[in-house]
Amino acid sequence: VAYLWSLQHSPCVVKKLLLRQSFGLRLRQLREATGLSQEAFADVCGYARSYMSRVERGQGNPSLDAVEVFAQALKVDVAVLFQDTPVKTPRR
Repeated sequence: VAYLWSLQHSPCVVKKLLLRQSFGLRLRQLREATGLSQEAFADVCGYARSYMSRVERGQGNPSLDAVEVFAQALKVDVAVLFQDTPVKTPRR
């Protein structure tokens, strides 16, 4: 039991979770800046809305191919998905 706890709370596992969560948050911010709903964005990407929800919540582990599809759908460079800069939101 102690071994499992230490595995779950190791620095590598924490970094993976933080990366997934920060990536998901960034993806959501960029998607919202385009004005697309999660469902519309999922359709553009060719994925299920439930998958997009998992990715945006940091629970999904998107492949590199999926990351490229996200970037293309958002019309941004892949690197933008990993930047930590503010996203300009459209005025309503």
